[in-house]
Amino acid sequence: MLAKPTRDRLAERRLATRREILDAAWQLARKRGLAQVTLRDVAADVGMRAPSLYSHFESKTAIYDAMFADAWSECLVVMRAAASSQPGTPREAMKLIARTFFDFSASDLARYQLMNQRTIVGFDPSAESYAPAVATLDVLRSCLAEHHITGQPDIDLFVAIVGGLIDAQLANDPGGERWRGLLDRAIDMLADNLGIEP
Repeated sequence: MLAKPTRDRLAERRLATRREILDAAWQLARKRGLAQVTLRDVAADVGMRAPSLYSHFESKTAIYDAMFADAWSECLVVMRAAASSQPGTPREAMKLIARTFFDFSASDLARYQLMNQRTIVGFDPSAESYAPAVATLDVLRSCLAEHHITGQPDIDLFVAIVGGLIDAQLANDPGGERWRGLLDRAIDMLADNLGIEP
């Protein structure tokens, strides 16, 4: 009697091919810009014809959707790691979370644009792909709540300050430190506004 196989090699190959397609799409997005990703170029980079991609992704939008989920899933891992090593003071915790998200975002323009800007006309992520983004925001909320920062306007202001500095960094000094250097000061200003003791 033959033993039952313990692995689904076909499923493993399919997942590996999907990963290869996503990696090729990310490389093209980083090289040419998100809007310039084409199915033909992605297919060529993975050594297949464009129609063959449809057996893995139903459309270019589906590739963007998978990229969106991929980006936010990576972010979630990074933010959870930072949250698990939070400093004890509210200001230091806020700064750690802000620096972690800033560094993750500023390290990859194409990824940040897909995650946080509407650069692809008509693209809206599916609920499944959006779930890691919601989970990441939940990590942020939880970290801030540990230090009694729970009001939605306060959380929105934190997100807007960090996001604005990321936008300025990527637009004006990509790869530099100009706006990252203002991050602690901006968080101190917010903490002062919220009445958090130094």
